[in-house]
Amino acid sequence: MCKGLATLPATCLKSAKDIKHKISFLLQKPEPQAADPKPIKEKTSAAAAVAAKSGPTAAEVEKWKQSFSHVMSSDTGLAVFKSFLRSEFSEENIDFWLACEDYKKTPASKLATRAKQIYQQYIEADAPKEVNLDAATREETRQNVENACPSCFVEAQKMIYTLMEKDSYRRFLKSQLIQDLCSTQTTCTKEKKGCDCAENRQMLVGGA
Repeated sequence: MCKGLATLPATCLKSAKDIKHKISFLLQKPEPQAADPKPIKEKTSAAAAVAAKSGPTAAEVEKWKQSFSHVMSSDTGLAVFKSFLRSEFSEENIDFWLACEDYKKTPASKLATRAKQIYQQYIEADAPKEVNLDAATREETRQNVENACPSCFVEAQKMIYTLMEKDSYRRFLKSQLIQDLCSTQTTCTKEKKGCDCAENRQMLVGGA
């Protein structure tokens, strides 16, 4: 077991510091945008905290590479993927998907109000964080919002999920961020057998 960062191999430690700087840059707060009338308590708030505390394990990164669903079902995966989308200026896609997840838990008495807010924020023409939907899905969603129910964003959410899976996810897997994470974990394993590199992973996403 490692006794501290000082005991880590020099190459492993250097890689950790480099990736820490990259992820810290990606996780910087984005420029202010038009405010949502009722800010969503996004799952990524907790996810970012998880990522900042421990960072992704080698097993987690391997799962992310297996399927997009593994990324979306992981708190750390969501945080890192959202950071990647932010770097590509397409963060609105994950924000909309999370808004839809949050909407499904909305009390019946508040569905109409919340549906209108999401529609105005992400779907209508020139919305502050407009997502890329085809005309038919956009119109269907508009009609659904007029008679809000828990499933009125299902098709739109499914389309954005598919867009992220077929497009952004593929670039995510090829990104320097993922390559660096894999490279650092491999270096740690080879150069310091028996070390769990917990301190190193903490450094990757903002630890001391």
